[in-house]
Amino acid sequence: MKKIINIENGITRNPAWRMAEPVNFTMLDNEQIAVVGPNGGGKSMFIDIVTSRHPLVGTGIEYDFSPSTHELDSDNIRYITFRDSYGSENDRTYFLQQRWNQMEIADDAPTVNDALDEAYNLAGSDTAERRMFRDRIFKVFGIDALKGKLLLMLSSGEMRKLQLVKTLMAEPKLLIMDNPFIGLDADTREQLRHLLQTITSELRLQTIIVLSKTDDIPDYITHVVEVRDMMVGEKMTLDEYRSLRKSYSHPGLSDEKKESILSLEYGERYATGNDEVVKMNDVSIRYGDHVILDRLNWTIRKGEKWALSGENGAGKSTLLSLVCADNPQGYACDIALFGKERGTGESIWDIKKHIGYVSPEMHRAYNKDLPAIRIVASGLMDSIGLYARPDEKDYAKCRFWMSIFGLEDMEERTFLKLSSGEQRLVLLARAFVKDPDLLILDEPLHGLDDANRMLVKDVINTFVRRKDKTMIMVTHYQEELPSCIDNHKMLYKR
Repeated sequence: MKKIINIENGITRNPAWRMAEPVNFTMLDNEQIAVVGPNGGGKSMFIDIVTSRHPLVGTGIEYDFSPSTHELDSDNIRYITFRDSYGSENDRTYFLQQRWNQMEIADDAPTVNDALDEAYNLAGSDTAERRMFRDRIFKVFGIDALKGKLLLMLSSGEMRKLQLVKTLMAEPKLLIMDNPFIGLDADTREQLRHLLQTITSELRLQTIIVLSKTDDIPDYITHVVEVRDMMVGEKMTLDEYRSLRKSYSHPGLSDEKKESILSLEYGERYATGNDEVVKMNDVSIRYGDHVILDRLNWTIRKGEKWALSGENGAGKSTLLSLVCADNPQGYACDIALFGKERGTGESIWDIKKHIGYVSPEMHRAYNKDLPAIRIVASGLMDSIGLYARPDEKDYAKCRFWMSIFGLEDMEERTFLKLSSGEQRLVLLARAFVKDPDLLILDEPLHGLDDANRMLVKDVINTFVRRKDKTMIMVTHYQEELPSCIDNHKMLYKR
């Protein structure tokens, strides 16, 4: 059978990008491969070798995509990494609250339709066959309903849909996707699995899917490659991998560390005359003619643990932006936070000092290549980046929470040099570091491997056992909800 990709004893020219041992990897015609492994194990570095981003010494990589209409090997490969990106990869003007501040958005800000037209035109000439394929993808992903929206106003899940559609319109021979299912609601995940299975068979498209969450391996995958400890394992069949995976066990958080969380001293408590942490009365949010929230009522009492659910675009992140005081429309709404009505003189910092927060938008906003411990310390100041020097007592808190999340050895590693999963753990430590009264976790397990998902769920369950801790958590995976959840709020798309 024809070898689509062949690497024998591959060693990168740049020592900084070398795996722990030479890479051997072959992808045959008709194979569909999942690349799995722990956070920081080397999955992304391996894919960079496969795509020739990190050239090899000697003869390098052998590709054979024949027959193909593309002249260059590079045109036959599309690699999509699902950053929560609202601008270009190098957009340094983005800031966390920008999505909610439309006055800060340029008049010529691109729409979904602009992005789709650009991707379609760049991918090739306009033909009836290409239009039919494009329209089919649009229908599966419900793209027509998004065309008039500004890119900046897309939810995390909607942005992933758009990125997938843009990539598929190029009709590559090999499509490489990094965690394509995270951020998508259950229906869209199933649609994506069905679409990938269909187009891989009908268009002879081959895929390599990089996954942190091994439950997400679709049934059309034929083989699995595990990358661990910067070493590429042997390719095995999906059945072989699933049989092997049954023997894996994940210890989670140790009893000793659970007790250390429960024994933490309590800091300054918020002063409120009642038990209402959040109270919303007939709250409506709209952008132009688009209604996001319509006469919503919600009361969260001290000590409650809420799961916030809804399909992509239903308004979950918008709702959380009101709770976090990031959305200026909150001043025009009947909202009280920690017993104080919005617009009665409190600053957003008066609100934020009680909140620990992590979200896809926050992850997107962190382009600061600071040491990991300084990223964690920024949670004490509620800032993106660190603009005041913490004292040793503050650093001790940071080291404590880094140890809870298994980051003891990453204190001085800079944020942008970490894997996406390691970055998410750092941002989680940042959310917990000030012992917040209200914990807001928007898709906190994004990009985490099986062991770290178990660890984070244990940390959450333990932390909320502390007195008067309140939580709101968003996830599209019901199995990711910790056992502490005692209330549910469902939003529906307008």
